[in-house]
Amino acid sequence: MIMTTRITRFAVALATSLAAFASAISPARAGGPIRINVETANSALKLFVAPEDSRLYELGYGAAKENYDFPKKLNRQEEFYPQYGDGFISQPALQITHADGNTSTSLAYVKRETSNLDPDIALTKIELKDPAYPLVVTLCLKAYRDEDVIEQWSEIRHEEPAPITMLRYHSAAPAIKAKDYFLTQFQGDYKREATLAEEKLTPGIKVLDSKIGVRATRYRIPSVIISLDGPAQEETGETFGASLCWSGSFSIEAELDWQNRLRLLAGINPVGQQYRLKPKETFKTPGVLWTWSDKGKGQVSRNFHRWAKKYGIRDGDKPRPILFNNWEATHTDFDDAKIVSLFDGAKDLGVELFLLDDGWFGNKHPRDNDRAGLGDWEVNRKKLPQGLEHLADEAKKRGLGFGIWIEPEMVNPQSELFEAHRDWAIVQRNREPELSRYQLVLDLTRPDVQQHAWKSIAGPVSTRGVSYVKWDANRYVTQPGSSYLPPDEQTHLMVDYNRALLALMSRMAKDFPDVMAMACAGGGGRTDYGTLKHFHSFWPSDNTDPRDRVKIQWGFGHFFPAATIGAHVTAMGNRPPKFACDVALSGAFGVDRDVSKMSAEERRAITNAIALYKSTLRQITSRGDLYRLESPYDGPRAALDYVMPDASKAALFVYQLADGEAKPVKPCGLDPKRRYTVRELNVAADSSPSDAKSVDGAALLRDGIPVPCRKEFDSAIFEISEAK
Repeated sequence: MIMTTRITRFAVALATSLAAFASAISPARAGGPIRINVETANSALKLFVAPEDSRLYELGYGAAKENYDFPKKLNRQEEFYPQYGDGFISQPALQITHADGNTSTSLAYVKRETSNLDPDIALTKIELKDPAYPLVVTLCLKAYRDEDVIEQWSEIRHEEPAPITMLRYHSAAPAIKAKDYFLTQFQGDYKREATLAEEKLTPGIKVLDSKIGVRATRYRIPSVIISLDGPAQEETGETFGASLCWSGSFSIEAELDWQNRLRLLAGINPVGQQYRLKPKETFKTPGVLWTWSDKGKGQVSRNFHRWAKKYGIRDGDKPRPILFNNWEATHTDFDDAKIVSLFDGAKDLGVELFLLDDGWFGNKHPRDNDRAGLGDWEVNRKKLPQGLEHLADEAKKRGLGFGIWIEPEMVNPQSELFEAHRDWAIVQRNREPELSRYQLVLDLTRPDVQQHAWKSIAGPVSTRGVSYVKWDANRYVTQPGSSYLPPDEQTHLMVDYNRALLALMSRMAKDFPDVMAMACAGGGGRTDYGTLKHFHSFWPSDNTDPRDRVKIQWGFGHFFPAATIGAHVTAMGNRPPKFACDVALSGAFGVDRDVSKMSAEERRAITNAIALYKSTLRQITSRGDLYRLESPYDGPRAALDYVMPDASKAALFVYQLADGEAKPVKPCGLDPKRRYTVRELNVAADSSPSDAKSVDGAALLRDGIPVPCRKEFDSAIFEISEAK
């Protein structure tokens, strides 16, 4: 009797709600199609609402000048944001089980609003509703005009009498039409990050995803390139780029259907992350960035870089300091005197900031290795009896800034924190905890853990003299269980974790605006624009062998500008000092060495490289447009240049990865009508610099620059500047 009463009440409430809602919307509209254009300077996404069914369809995405005809017959396969269970038979962007158990969703157009946020940004919101249920989905499209980038996300809310279950809730699902499609992804593992792989898509579904919850870009970054009608070219061909702004488990699905239409779905991975959305709550999906070019993937990269410098990273126009990191010099084995001794060597080289890495904390369980101490964020009194302030003061005396390493999301079982709060760690009930790097992940869905994590951040970062922080994260989640969340919300864990994580990152950036920050995650585990919005740079890989770094930096450079890519000179690989320096000079330059153990040649090479970076290269690589000239995947050498936006100056880098013929390198991005002076920089001590030459831009573009690179590990850097 009690159960029958409950069901009756639920049915009455649902029927009343649905009746009121259904009266507010008609399933069809009179008149012709409603056009909705989302435009940037050179591209446009063109949509329309069909009068026959009030659904939102896509006409096309590509050149702004392209005119797309309305279809003579509607095809549900061209719906812009497809839903599950109401006739659509391909991969849905949205799949919901309603409060009454109905597994179908049908979205009809209600209204569109466009607002100009500033002269460069326009935000279009398209509201869709289910005629049978009080469910509203708002598609948000923010167009960055000058950068040719569109950011898309969805906002889902409802007023059903009980929670709905979201099984799939992708951020976007646009469709592309061409003869052939080639997908480029960037995948790898620890020390092999951002490895480029390209393939021709065939009918079916290609899924690129991560299911590891946090630092989810360890195995592949959530970014792809799609080239039409042929493999991707650098400066020719129609090409699309997509990059998801999310650090958690993600999914990018490329479905090629029987009509040779390609749909790209991007968003939070639905595997293990079903979400019960309560009435009147709004769920905002992460943004996904889209860009289009008819000038190859080179222009796709430049679009992302220009957008990032202005909107996607902290202080995009602020010079990144030259870092000296002690990790490879000392690991966790150091004391006060050892660290201070490194300051003098750093000063002599000309670096600008000393970053104290892992090992400075923990007393009962000292951080003498990676097996203990995480979670106990108090200065180790044995190693550093005078505290962090003393180190910051000593660094300041030598003209150096001072930075600190933290890993606030993690805990070692050997820690006072774990001894007091075992229930704070993410583990599955009735399972033996599985450690990775001798640590567990703290459950950021818990308010008490959020408070602890903030203290772990604010304490070290607010230390007098600290002007830089490196935020690390050295494991992912293998047992996603929370002792805090109720049983029916366990699948919320990794979504709510990453929301709390981004909130902490945002708070750090707002509360400490003068403290610069690097995102690190065992290497390139957090290379996404959800994270980088709150950071100045990221650490791409713990593999600092310059030979391997050429490819690693090459891969990340497809989506992220040079100023964000940490590039340090180390002893790894035992490569020639000039080669190691030249590779690092094309990114955000730094050093990770014990200067007292360097040879005279190494000290001279690094000192000269730092002076060159300060005087010339930092400005060009951080502000210039990237052109990839010769791929390390296609031959024995790699070459790239950065060109200032006004084409007045450029820097060209050449890396010989195997013995080969010394052919001229042809730069890109220069003005053929100008005359340029070309001079070689950072010449090896045993070589004579080539004479500066004045050359027409047209000749440089046509004939190239002769380079002195023939043998493995030869390298060269050229400055190309407008002749006065």
